[in-house]
Order: sequence, then structure tokens, then C-alpha cells
Amino acid sequence: MTSILRIDASAQLEERSLTRRLTSLFETTLRKANPSARFTHRDVGADPIPPIDHRWIHAAFTPPANREPWMSERLALSDALIDEVIAADIIVMGVPMYNYSVPAALKGWIDQVARIGRTFSFDLSRGDAPIEPILSGKHLVVLSSRGEFGFEPGGMRAHMNALDPAIAACAHCFGVDRDMIETVAIEYQEFKDARHEASFAAAEAATIAIAERLARRPAIAA
Repeated sequence: MTSILRIDASAQLEERSLTRRLTSLFETTLRKANPSARFTHRDVGADPIPPIDHRWIHAAFTPPANREPWMSERLALSDALIDEVIAADIIVMGVPMYNYSVPAALKGWIDQVARIGRTFSFDLSRGDAPIEPILSGKHLVVLSSRGEFGFEPGGMRAHMNALDPAIAACAHCFGVDRDMIETVAIEYQEFKDARHEASFAAAEAATIAIAERLARRPAIAA
């Protein structure tokens, strides 16, 4: 059975969020093509993940056998979020561009999921590349919206795009190789003109095509 983890990071409600419309379209399309698919929904926009702090770091970097009870309690949410990632074959994220980067709500999720001993290992015997991912084989679909345009490689605002590189840099902690990331973006949102309408229509078509293709993807998660 194919398992999908859907993450919505928009601070907007469904009727005002373009990325939520895309993630809903993705889910509806994939369910229709693969009725047995299992979805888990984590709405970090509506229910933000608390940021990590010094107690979280202390707990995370303490070997499990040496943890005090409060440490396990402090990491309980992180464990639940990581378990959702482990169980997923496909991760679909609704990620609006806020101030040219990822929403704080998504960054909070990433910081809880990127954890030593659970999603990556650290060993100085590897020299200058001590970090290795623990998870693998997953597919990531990023459904985004941007108020302006030209954030693609070579575009007039490519140098301002801190969203796509941030997600790609952390994707190994989700078990995703860089070549397994697909991004669909609605642009021109602030212009509200024909270009925006065309970009929205193209994004919807691309979202449907990706969902239909991934509906046939073999399950890999444990």
C-alpha cells in the first residue's frame, strides 16, 4: 500500500491558500487513481510545531540508553513526526514562499525531523563528510506559490530564491535524494493578472500529472 505524508505549511485557510488547493488536488487525484493509498495529514500551518530549544538539543544528543524521563518526553513530538516520515513513500508539501524562504512553520517541522540517530548519523571517522542519511528511497513533491516570478534557475529572481535550496539541502533527512524532488510553483500571485491565471492553471495540470504518475509508484516504506 502506498503511503503519502501530506504537509501543509500555509498560514492561510483553505479558501485563501493556493498551496492548500494544490495539495488537496494532489490528494484527490492520487486517491482516485489509487484508492488503496493511505494519507497522513500534518498541518503545520494551522497547528505550528514548537521550535527546538536547549532542552530539546540536550535530549536529542544524549544517547537513548542514557536519557532521563524528561528527555524522552521532550522528544515525543519529534519521534511522532519522524515516524510519519518513515512510514511514507511519498511526501507532498504545500509550501508558500514567505519573504523568499520557507514558512517558519515548515522550518519548525524540519528542525524536529532532522535528528541525529533517527534521520541521520554522525561519525567523525568519515572525515569531512561525517553526516550520512539513515532514510532513503522516498519521493518529495513541493507544491509552492510565489507572489512574484522568475525564481527558477536562470530567472531574474533566482538569486533571491531561498526556499527551494533550503528544502533540497535538508531533503536527505527525509530520505529523499535531490533527483527525487519535484517542484510545482504558482507565480505572479501579487500581480493578479493573466500571467497569474496561466501559472495557476499550469500548476494544477502539473500537480494532476505528478499525482497520477506517483499513484503507480511501488510502495517502499517499512
